[in-house]
Amino acid sequence: MTKLIIFSDLHMVPEGGTIIGLDPHRRLANGIAHVNRFHADADLVIFAGDLAHAADRESYERLQALLRELMPPAALMIGNHDRRELFLDVFAEAVTDANGFVQQAIDFPDCRAILLDTLFAPPYDYPVSHAGHLCQTRLAWLDRQLGEAGDRPALIFMHHPPHASGFAGMDMIRLVNEDEFYALVKRHGNVRHIFAGHVHRTISGSSRGIPFSIFKSPVHQQPMPFATADASLSVDEPAAYGIALVTPDGVLVHTEDYEIARRDAMGT
Repeated sequence: MTKLIIFSDLHMVPEGGTIIGLDPHRRLANGIAHVNRFHADADLVIFAGDLAHAADRESYERLQALLRELMPPAALMIGNHDRRELFLDVFAEAVTDANGFVQQAIDFPDCRAILLDTLFAPPYDYPVSHAGHLCQTRLAWLDRQLGEAGDRPALIFMHHPPHASGFAGMDMIRLVNEDEFYALVKRHGNVRHIFAGHVHRTISGSSRGIPFSIFKSPVHQQPMPFATADASLSVDEPAAYGIALVTPDGVLVHTEDYEIARRDAMGT
């Protein structure tokens, strides 16, 4: 049974920096310590984009230092707050495809995990760069990975959700070519679950008949009013990461609010 831990939207900042008064470094450090304590047996920890808040070198280097403390192996993805070139300059060991996109396929005995690069940049111009996009080159790569999955069910990880989340502001900057994406995925028929971040909210459901899970951030969260057009609003709610377990019957997905989680409950 493959166990995957998913962190998304780390938004690392330089030393002394905060976001709405919250310290991304401290919150992620607590999350890594929690994973080391309770999920050291994880097969992989996936960091699903928006690794740095402003895509600056110091923030990437602070993240790099923190990741050295993580016990399970890690795989890094990028999101709309990242810059591909600078990320690759700092994380020189990061896996890319043949065209330089930060994406990879990882095979486990019971599944194939496909990690996509949905960054719609350069140029880094708002709002275009904050939406997600899979160009024809990346779609062709995904087509090959799904075709080569064999008997393994495929799990797709992407920063931008490929469908509406219900939040007006965030939905304006979701994956812009979702119809192309789903047409490809449905043609193969082997995708068992889609995982995303970007929205800073715990959301689950299905789209085009495929289950999905969207995860909260370790730092700041999306406030609940659906109709707000401002995608930059944030609230202080518990930090979280996701846990995905591949079973013989499907995929189980949990969310761990690790800073408030209690493991000493007593029966009555």
